[in-house]
Amino acid sequence: MIRYTTMDSPLGALLLVADEDGRLTAVLAPDTRGQVSAPDPAWTEDSAPFSAAVEQLTAYFEGDLKEFDLPLAPRGSDFRRRVWDALDTVPYGTTVTYGELAAAAGKPPNSVRAVAGAVGANPLLIVRPCHRVVGANGSLTGFAAGLDAKRLLLRLEAADQTLFS
Repeated sequence: MIRYTTMDSPLGALLLVADEDGRLTAVLAPDTRGQVSAPDPAWTEDSAPFSAAVEQLTAYFEGDLKEFDLPLAPRGSDFRRRVWDALDTVPYGTTVTYGELAAAAGKPPNSVRAVAGAVGANPLLIVRPCHRVVGANGSLTGFAAGLDAKRLLLRLEAADQTLFS
């Protein structure tokens, strides 16, 4: 049984999805048009399995949590999971380029586009910090919830609040 709940955040309503064992499979934010992903009609609305996730996300948005400790179960290819595992190593308050992330995932420099595709397919926004990946020149690049949301998350984490303004 797939369960879901929603929670308010500075990005708008987040949709949290968990598998039958209560492990997070997705944290989705509104897209650039403000549209929230709709839960599948076969899913069951149930906030009980999400208490830790809601608590940790709330603490993150309040600036009190720098690292999530939640059971995760995203679905993806071996390649994507390897890139997502590399994302998990990017420290709070820092950024990496797609090339640096490719190297961290053990992939050659010519795999940057494939790595970017894996980052873009990350179903665990915020928890798995795809917002910390920037272009080779440090520019902000794609984010499922839009660049304003990415900028907000990077500002939240930045020691120097003038960054990413």
